[in-house]
Amino acid sequence: MAILYLVSTPIGNLSDLSGRAARILGEVERIFAEDTRRTGRLLQHLGLDTPLISLHQHNEAARAGRVLECLESGDAAVVSDAGTPLISDPGARVVDAALEAGHDVVPVPGPSAVLAALVGSGLPADRFVFLGFAPRKGRERRALLQRVADSPETTVLFEAPGRLRRLLADLERACSPGRRVAVAREMTKLHEEFVRGTLAEARAHFGERAPRGEVTLVIDRSPRDEPDDSAAREVAAGLLAGGARPSEAVREVMARIGVSRNRAYRIVHFTVARDRPETE
Repeated sequence: MAILYLVSTPIGNLSDLSGRAARILGEVERIFAEDTRRTGRLLQHLGLDTPLISLHQHNEAARAGRVLECLESGDAAVVSDAGTPLISDPGARVVDAALEAGHDVVPVPGPSAVLAALVGSGLPADRFVFLGFAPRKGRERRALLQRVADSPETTVLFEAPGRLRRLLADLERACSPGRRVAVAREMTKLHEEFVRGTLAEARAHFGERAPRGEVTLVIDRSPRDEPDDSAAREVAAGLLAGGARPSEAVREVMARIGVSRNRAYRIVHFTVARDRPETE
């Protein structure tokens, strides 16, 4: 049976492409690429002319059959615009179809924005969770923010540059201004930047300058010496449901759970936002 290779490509610096990846891109019968123009420039840099076929989020379901047809005559490769395929990029359906048909699926490791940002962040990298792009609004966004706030592992997120400042502000409210974060921008490129500090400091930094380029955030895990928020959230939800004003709920959460005023305020007001009726 033929092999479907999942080939990691540079996230910026073309020198990061491995020799094995370059060899495989030249040997396969077809390359399925998220953006054929971008991959075409990479192949031109390598002096290769392997045929390209588009494979993106809008045509992946229809392309699965085409991939299987190509695998009947030889090996093929899947690449994303940059980094490792399937990581917030298309390809999962194609992999499932290839495995179901009995073909081998072989990863060709290499560049990854997730791992590059994590190891360069200065934050704990022994345990982490990657959550992709944050939902733009509604309960899903609030649920993600709360998950980050409570996470016992370091969290990695992607975000579009135009939405970075809003995400930092929302994370500051959910996690507290002092939670550590690293914002990695344009990694491996000429204008690579790591902004390391607290959420409040990162928000202030990007409040003064509009971010540009690809952005990856690494947020520190929930501090171990702070009490579990679940009990405080339960108390806050009960008080608010019973008609208590937010200021009253803050005082009562402080008294019952023993958390600081700032922490009680954050929990109560996040609970208010979470339980507000949907209007989106």
